[in-house]
Amino acid sequence: MNASPDVSVVMSVYNGADRLHETMESILSQERVSLEFIIVNDGSTDGSATILDCYANRDSRVQVLHQENQGLTLALIGGCAAARGEYIARQDVGDLSFSCRLVRQVSFLIEHPEAVMVACGTRVVGPLEEPLYETSQCGAELHEGLLDIRRIRGPSHHGATMFRRTSYEAAGGYRAQFIVAQDLDLWLRLAELGSCLAIPDVLYQAILLENSISAQRRSQQIRMARMATECAALRRQGFTDEGLLARGLEEGREIPLIPRVSGRLQAAKFYYFIARSLQRTEPERAMDYYRKSLGAWLLYPKAWLALLLCHTR
Repeated sequence: MNASPDVSVVMSVYNGADRLHETMESILSQERVSLEFIIVNDGSTDGSATILDCYANRDSRVQVLHQENQGLTLALIGGCAAARGEYIARQDVGDLSFSCRLVRQVSFLIEHPEAVMVACGTRVVGPLEEPLYETSQCGAELHEGLLDIRRIRGPSHHGATMFRRTSYEAAGGYRAQFIVAQDLDLWLRLAELGSCLAIPDVLYQAILLENSISAQRRSQQIRMARMATECAALRRQGFTDEGLLARGLEEGREIPLIPRVSGRLQAAKFYYFIARSLQRTEPERAMDYYRKSLGAWLLYPKAWLALLLCHTR
């Protein structure tokens, strides 16, 4: 068996063929670090499986796990269980890791033995890769944000994190009860074991897409994030969170198929957010997204108001 890699990069893929090549290359081109790339194909039906198998056949660092569609959390549990590296780094399909991301994060964890997790800054782009904004933290700012139950502030992005495998296992890993907000639940438990620190450098790029989990299941995310913070509050008072977890298993079940009207409204909100983010830097592009918002839901008042204000300036 080959020597264990420094880093196990874990990614779940469900119908991500359109942007899969770019994401794969961003990891496989990482510099000065020994890595394995564990990708869980979560029941894709769009050709992702074929692309992944081609990569695995020509690059020994790529390990593909095929499974029936079970959702992100179970895919991450399986991927992390297969990890052999000293560190586990997350990556989301469609997103990009800049060339020095992994070595910078590994070096930081080596230099800070008290740290159980490190996050880098993230550049957020729109559906056509329009730059929207950048977000980052510095040093203990991340840890302080995870300790403040009243106003939780997590890492810049789920995919921008790296944590020690031993710390991940000691914390109990991702928990199946959290079919969404599984990242926040893990971060809160990691923060109870050691320091979660941040480097301010932007080393990750995340793309916002209409069909993403955050865009389609916002209400469920909010509910399960609240559950994660309530569990953390109990643990930090010396109690068990098992009772809340049992309730969370029931409340966190898949939401029934979103009604057509509700789905259109979610799309309108998504395009409106993109437009607002582009308003200063690309006003013409913002106008296009306001119109897309109204195309999804003609009666969306915020988009109408924004268009009116743009025309009166």
